[in-house]
Amino acid sequence: MRAVVQRVTRATCSVEGQQTGAVGAGLLVLLGVAPADGPAEAERLADKIVKLRIFSDEAGKMNRSVLDIGGGILSVSQFTLFADTRSGNRPGFSGAARPEQAQALYAAFNAALSARGVEPAQGIFGAHMVLDFVNDGPITLILDTAEWSA
Repeated sequence: MRAVVQRVTRATCSVEGQQTGAVGAGLLVLLGVAPADGPAEAERLADKIVKLRIFSDEAGKMNRSVLDIGGGILSVSQFTLFADTRSGNRPGFSGAARPEQAQALYAAFNAALSARGVEPAQGIFGAHMVLDFVNDGPITLILDTAEWSA
């Protein structure tokens, strides 16, 4: 699984003009699923994200997690995180999981966030979504479970 994690002051997701999810201070998580991913990757990634210490403490140091600040998470599926742009100008997406697998693991990831104390606001899987957010810092991290040792 691959995630782009952005610290935000606010984030919303809309589909066809209707808001599907919104958070105040917290994280915007764009989530991509690879064919080799399974429930274990969803659990590990959710655990890492809720514990990331990227929010400032009283001394101004990044020392607090989204759990520590009582922040929210807006979780959005995004297969384009596995785009192959090595040749030509049109990206290929063969590195992304098939929709059935990706949708199940997106749901598993969101359930894992909930189990860890953060009920995620969500986009709608497979829909054309419009995101509106303010990146705070800016702080943007890319996490890839394929790069983590077991």
